[in-house]
Amino acid sequence: MCPMPSAESTPASVHEPDPVRPTREDAVAAAGSELIGGPLGRRALLGSSWWTPVRVIALVAIGMFALGLVQKAPCYNGAWFFGASSQYTHACYSDIPHLYQGRGFVDGLVPYFDKLPGDMEYLEYPVLTGLFMEVASWLTPGSGTIQDQEQWYWMVNAGMLMVCAAVIAVCVTRTHTRRPWDGLLVALAPAFALTATVNWDLLAVALTAAAVLMWSRERPLAFGVLLGLATAAKLYPFLILGPLLVLCWRAGKWRAFGTALGGAAVAWLVVNLPVMLFAFDGWSKFYTFSQERGVDFGSFWLILGQNSANPLSTETVNTLATLLMLLCCGAVAALTLTAPRRPRFAQLAFLIVAAFILTNKVYSPQYVLWLVPLAVLARPKWRDFLIWQACEVAYFLGIWMYLAYTTSGDAHKGLPTDGYHWAIGLHLLGTLFPCAMVVRDILMPDRDPVRRTGADDPSGGVLDGAEDVFVLGPAARTERTAAHSEGPQVHWGKGRQPDGSL
Repeated sequence: MCPMPSAESTPASVHEPDPVRPTREDAVAAAGSELIGGPLGRRALLGSSWWTPVRVIALVAIGMFALGLVQKAPCYNGAWFFGASSQYTHACYSDIPHLYQGRGFVDGLVPYFDKLPGDMEYLEYPVLTGLFMEVASWLTPGSGTIQDQEQWYWMVNAGMLMVCAAVIAVCVTRTHTRRPWDGLLVALAPAFALTATVNWDLLAVALTAAAVLMWSRERPLAFGVLLGLATAAKLYPFLILGPLLVLCWRAGKWRAFGTALGGAAVAWLVVNLPVMLFAFDGWSKFYTFSQERGVDFGSFWLILGQNSANPLSTETVNTLATLLMLLCCGAVAALTLTAPRRPRFAQLAFLIVAAFILTNKVYSPQYVLWLVPLAVLARPKWRDFLIWQACEVAYFLGIWMYLAYTTSGDAHKGLPTDGYHWAIGLHLLGTLFPCAMVVRDILMPDRDPVRRTGADDPSGGVLDGAEDVFVLGPAARTERTAAHSEGPQVHWGKGRQPDGSL
């Protein structure tokens, strides 16, 4: 009979590492914690009560979502229905109540199959989002005035979107298992609360966050299925497959990538194919509308167009925006293959989605929701996150004040065109700032808040601790480890040891 090992002889690596406490790692988090009694003590009993990090963060996310609903109260009580500019001066606009009638839900029209009576011939949203909108219309009482029905429709959608918000917070909290409290950044993000019910983007964001969680748990098929569903709700999630391809190329994880890609393709087809076959014109409206849509709010293309005597045509902008995005994709691929240490999956996912937002011909204020979970996983640094959020809140106010200016007639109440251009510039610079910080973390891993604590790629799944099999540049000629840091060192490219350590 083998003797039981003593505490002295048991390797430390078999013990589960302690969770990272932001109040010990981040000065801004420590300062903010003074509002609730100060940083967590060394002798605190973590996980010993019902109030686990996941539950706390989910409740905080729901509370912040509720505050966002309160912020829409002036519109709910009249501004959506009376006065052309009051919904903008109160900064409480939402597409949801307006599209209840505008897209035929009040009349019981079937999305994609039935033509609409207005300028928009068919519903211009992807199929899964259209289904979400239709289900909400089924739950909306059909009695009362049209105002009553639109108010109910917004409330029903708000309830469904609140579930999505909670899912996002929980998924981010559980993705980096040693850093659960990073989920508070999602829950407390002010731009998240302000834009959550402007449109239906939270559905795609929730599915994408769940997909990233599944990848971190080494479940590529579940990741692919969820990402395919997310792409059926909004176009942007499929972009994440690009950096994942390059990461799997560098690590030689082709089977995992193939499984993920196959799952995504099948899930997307299951949702889209029935509508595509029986209502192709309605199904394709989202794609043709995106192609034909002119330069719109929030983009640097709008600044160029409004300051030019001969603005670029939509076709030219489409071509140039596509070329810029392809250049960004090439830059991300080059960074991935030449970095001294393989970048983390969340870092590249954030960069590629941010590149799409920066180069696109339109930036609606709710698009910030796409980036919030990815930004938290890519760089969980409170100072940098709050700087970016401040810029997004300023843009949120800027676009509504600009619309108030353009819809108030001769009164000109709000922000003139030049002022709106400054708001766009602030949004662009605010988004570029975390991008620059993430690129710096990739090139200098000792600056990465996640890797400074000894981790490799906690959201990387099969990539976490994997060997490199294809590298370009200096990293291909010389074995390197992470640069000197104050935290534990991690040697990558050697795989896991038998005891699970790196």
